[in-house]
Amino acid sequence: MSGRYELRFSGAGGQGLILAGVIMAEAASIYDGKQAVQSQSYGPEARGGASKSEVIISDSSIDYPKATVVDALLALTQEACDKYSHDLKQGGVLLIDSDLVKRQPEGNFNVVAFPIINTAKNEVGREIVANIVALGAMVALTGVVSREGAEKAVLARVPEAFLELNKKAFNMGFEKAIAARK
Repeated sequence: MSGRYELRFSGAGGQGLILAGVIMAEAASIYDGKQAVQSQSYGPEARGGASKSEVIISDSSIDYPKATVVDALLALTQEACDKYSHDLKQGGVLLIDSDLVKRQPEGNFNVVAFPIINTAKNEVGREIVANIVALGAMVALTGVVSREGAEKAVLARVPEAFLELNKKAFNMGFEKAIAARK
């Protein structure tokens, strides 16, 4: 990686996207030795309204902590896709939940789609880990942090009773994204 890489995790409040952003930033800074900042915003609703978490990763100092030209965007809902895709750069990565995002924005993006929430629910076993499935997919699609560093960051953040569940979710998302990209 050279320069600045901007990621945006978006969806509905309560989907764990802020945590996913925090984990991505920790993977970059703690495990991969890069500079990283994370910021977040969400609507007035505690749950259900559009929310986003942004992560800036760089090999050098980060002079501005907000995303301006997004390299990779995750959209778990149609509302989030509509609201937060306006500054996704041409040639960027757009990861969408194929069950929930039916209208893709216009633009020259590399779109990857698979049923993220259903994967968490039906293949991992718990819908609550959809954010970790999505995180694994973003790691696979962007390569901005190492798979090993991201997995360590996930496992450092979750309670011991849920280590295997989250490890499975992360790896499922990583593999599904690789398969969906082809």
